[in-house]
Amino acid sequence: MNLIIAYLLDLLIGDPEGYPHPVRIIGKAISYLEGRLRSRAKDNGQLKIAGFILCFLVTVSSFTVTYAILFGASFVSIYLREALEIFIIYTCLATKELGKAANRVYNALIGGDLIQARSALSYIVSRDTHNLDVEDVTRATIETVAENISDGVIAPMFYACIGGAPLAVLYKAANTLDSMVGYTDYRFAEIGYFSAKFDDLLNFIPARITGLLIVVASFVLRYDYKNSWRILLRDRLNHKSPNSAHGEAALAGALGIQLGGLNYYFGKPEVRPKLGDKKVKIKPQHIKDSVKILYISSILGLALFCLLSNAC
Repeated sequence: MNLIIAYLLDLLIGDPEGYPHPVRIIGKAISYLEGRLRSRAKDNGQLKIAGFILCFLVTVSSFTVTYAILFGASFVSIYLREALEIFIIYTCLATKELGKAANRVYNALIGGDLIQARSALSYIVSRDTHNLDVEDVTRATIETVAENISDGVIAPMFYACIGGAPLAVLYKAANTLDSMVGYTDYRFAEIGYFSAKFDDLLNFIPARITGLLIVVASFVLRYDYKNSWRILLRDRLNHKSPNSAHGEAALAGALGIQLGGLNYYFGKPEVRPKLGDKKVKIKPQHIKDSVKILYISSILGLALFCLLSNAC
């Protein structure tokens, strides 16, 4: 029941600006600790050790602080504890915000404002956006929706289901670490190594659940679910990450489009493997389609985890 209420709060409220969101607090802690640990490292070996310490401190403290808050609240009132549990799980979900962010890009593209579309996209992707054309902006938006169906919705639900708010927060801490330091360029290759690997480990099961949920969501929405299943099986490992391609492949198959290709990160080109077959050309309407799949997948995931929770 807590997960259901938290999900409904996410749909109704989303992520209001200004309040001290736990992920923002975790992000500030990561920035502070990374700077302190990096300054003490003398070589790449020490940087890698510093990265392990960073990952350990952030994830363990996130779990411990959340657990302590809930444990302390239980001495005041069981209802206070339940309310805090619901609130914390709600802050770990990003269904509405992901949909809103994608729709901002879509609205700018439909309005013919490519510059605004690039600007809106820059808030939700790490790739360079200033030279992207309409098709590339659309593709990047769909790719981030597909990846974040797992990272922002299904994975937090999964960990909240099996370990409550403390485990959900630990997951968000690991995911935030990966998004901030889990890069392979020279600056983060060592200090972000353990954060990237730990995030891969935590996302292993949720990513595969997400791929299957997208196939079912495609069936519900009358997209090409058979092709979604076919492309998921064919391309799910066609990515440098062991997890990212599951959602992207299933979504590409459902819409009959091709994802992947040339991207630029910090001015450097990177060619990602192609996912899906180019049955139709990517167009802004596919962003709206991906958002629909996001919402239905999230509802299906909620139903699945509630059933599993009751069964256990």
